[in-house]
Amino acid sequence: MHAGTTPHQNTTLRRAAAATAVLALTAAGLTAFPAPALATSAHTPSSLVEKLTGPNGPNDTYGRWNVKSTDLGILWDNGAGQTMALFGDTFGDGWVGPGGAAFGPGDLNWRSNVLLRSGDTNLADGMHFDTAVTAPDGRAREILPGLHQPDNTGEVTKIPTAGIAVGTRQYVSYMSVHHWGPPGAWDTNYARIAYSDDNGETWVNTGTPNWDNPSFNSHFQMQAFARNGGYVYVYGTPSGRGGSAYVARVAEAQMLNQAAYQYWNGSTWVTGNEAAATAIVSAPVSELSVRFDSYSGRWLMMYLQAEDIIMRSATSPQGPWSAAQVVVSSADYPGLYGGYMHPWSSGGTIYFTMSQWDPYNVYLMKVQINTSAQIVNPNLMGDPSFEREALNGSGTGGFWACAGNCGLDNGFWGYSGSHNAFARYNQGWQDIHQTVAVTANTNYRLSGWLRTSPNSDNGYFGARGTNGAVISESHFTAVGPWTRYTVNFNSGNRTSVVVFGGVWTDHGDIWIQLDDVGLMKG
Repeated sequence: MHAGTTPHQNTTLRRAAAATAVLALTAAGLTAFPAPALATSAHTPSSLVEKLTGPNGPNDTYGRWNVKSTDLGILWDNGAGQTMALFGDTFGDGWVGPGGAAFGPGDLNWRSNVLLRSGDTNLADGMHFDTAVTAPDGRAREILPGLHQPDNTGEVTKIPTAGIAVGTRQYVSYMSVHHWGPPGAWDTNYARIAYSDDNGETWVNTGTPNWDNPSFNSHFQMQAFARNGGYVYVYGTPSGRGGSAYVARVAEAQMLNQAAYQYWNGSTWVTGNEAAATAIVSAPVSELSVRFDSYSGRWLMMYLQAEDIIMRSATSPQGPWSAAQVVVSSADYPGLYGGYMHPWSSGGTIYFTMSQWDPYNVYLMKVQINTSAQIVNPNLMGDPSFEREALNGSGTGGFWACAGNCGLDNGFWGYSGSHNAFARYNQGWQDIHQTVAVTANTNYRLSGWLRTSPNSDNGYFGARGTNGAVISESHFTAVGPWTRYTVNFNSGNRTSVVVFGGVWTDHGDIWIQLDDVGLMKG
């Protein structure tokens, strides 16, 4: 991280250990979602709100429920004032990371899926989990136990893909994974619906709709649910990340009657014949989330398209769907996937969950749209997560710069991903900063996650003019765990501002770490 540590040595050792562990798990049939593809260079208009799961997160899911690492975070309204959050392959004490299924000595504590609940209505400052479906020992337990059989011999795991409530009944769709292939490829045995009448504590998955996949070509192995007009719309993709998207619908009261499902064939709805379905969005589509957005009056579809999370919109559930808009770029969040919209998103602010393979946990993100469902008011920061390693001497054009001694950590020290910025010394002011173009006389909200050495006694995060005069800032002393700081300001007559985070280091060896910076109008 800083002087006195050896992050690159530590990272090399950890990556080697993780690679060895994944190879061992693959042989035993214990691997989780394959790592996504490499990054693109698109800009990320979204901003990170909060780390939802794992160590160093406000929810402390590791300490409360032994959820140390997990992914997905499929969200739906349970109809009784709670948001259900359903996660995929989950690991506990033995996990060391990075990546799914990387582990060290001790109990891996692998669960194929876990369910948490939240009543948090103020998503602007994060999403607090209140309860979980737990085992007698307090751990979050599987709601749909996976068989955990060796890879390519039966069922490796049961991965959830969708959830919705109709009345007081909860429905979940999941896929039975037969084989994990290379990144972006896997085979499934079937997709199936399960239901619960006790808010997710117990589930029934016998005699429910089932999409068998003997030839590995079923179009509905990974699903997304959306309710509207008395129907539940079921969006589907094949197993893996290389297929197109399809849609079916079923009357709400007929969710458990597979013969009642109607498939869109490009011009009409055909009852009971999955083979009639034609693609509504061309490949590649994976990890779908679809909802009707009352603010824009449009259907929104968010999913992983190759390396990035993108969004499309339509005026009808079957489309036609608009051109893709990048929501999160993998250049800023390498190894991202998911993109599950929060059901309580409103007023043009879309909250959604994003998974990251490294460090194999889930984050709450947000993006804003207008009434035409176009992304507006993007995050203005270049390299907000420091994963592009955009550090030069000028601090302009989307790059960061140093005042004094600063740099980039690369050892999974960060709040997200593997990188974060740091400033450190034992004398004078040290900061990392970036000059950003803004609109004059406009309100802005700046946010970022930071932590410091225990002896830090005088630090600041904020915005200043290009002349060095402070516009607005937040003061801090010693900051232990990663903490979100927010600064509101008006740009005045300025058309550019300097965003900074730094510390005075006149009382010993003092450091600051900074990550996931957002600057948006508001």
